Amino acid sequence: MQETIRNNIETIRKRMAAAAARAGRDPSDITLIAVSKLHPAEAVDAAASCGITDFAENKVQELCGKQPLVKADVRWHLIGHLQTNKVKQVIDKVCMIHSVDSLHLAEEIDKRAAQAGKVMDILLQVNAAGEESKFGLSTDAARQLAKDVLKLKNVRIRGLMEIAPFAEDPEDVRIWFRQVRELYEELKASDLPWMDTLSMGMSHDFETAIEEGATCVRVGTAIFGERDYTK
Repeated sequence: MQETIRNNIETIRKRMAAAAARAGRDPSDITLIAVSKLHPAEAVDAAASCGITDFAENKVQELCGKQPLVKADVRWHLIGHLQTNKVKQVIDKVCMIHSVDSLHLAEEIDKRAAQAGKVMDILLQVNAAGEESKFGLSTDAARQLAKDVLKLKNVRIRGLMEIAPFAEDPEDVRIWFRQVRELYEELKASDLPWMDTLSMGMSHDFETAIEEGATCVRVGTAIFGERDYTK
C-alpha cells in the first residue's frame, strides 16, 4: 500500500506542476487534498507519510469513525452534503466545510461554532452547470448567500467549491470551472477580500481545474485506487 500510494502521489504532483506551468502559476500555491472516502485509516497514514497534510471525507459518520484511528497529525475537510442536525458532530473535527449551500446550514454552523468558541471556515458550493443530481447553488444564489453569510460572526467564507459534471474529456467541463473562478474573483473583489480558496477538480479533471485557477484539488481514486462500495 505504502509504495503504491507514494508513487501515485508523485505522479499527481508532477501533473499538478505541469498544469500550473501551463497556466503560469506557482505549484506551491495549489493544495492537494486527499479524499479518503471508503479507504481505511492506514491509507491516510500512508499518504500523510508522503507529505499530504490535508484529507477530506464526504460523510460525517465515516469522518467521525476514521479520525480517531489516524495516527498522523492532519487537517480534515468535509466536502460532502452536510445536514444541519450533523453539524455539531463535525464542528470540532474539521478545518473547513466545503459544501455550504443554504443560509439555514450556515446559521447552524455559526451557532455551533460560537458554542465551540471558534470561527469556522466555509466554502459555498456552486453547481454552475445546474445538475439536478448534485447539491449546490446557482451563481446568482451564491452571490446572495455570500451577502447573507457576512452577517454571521462565527462563520468565515474562504471561497467557493465546484463539482463539475463528469465528462470523458475534461475540456468539456472547462466552461464550468471558468464560470466559478469568475464568480470567485467577483466576490473577492467586492465584499470578501479575504477569500483565498477555490476548491475545484477531482481525479479525472484536476489538471483542467488548475489551469482555470483552482487553489486546491480533491483527489481520491488517483491516490488510493478504486473504492470498494460493497463494504
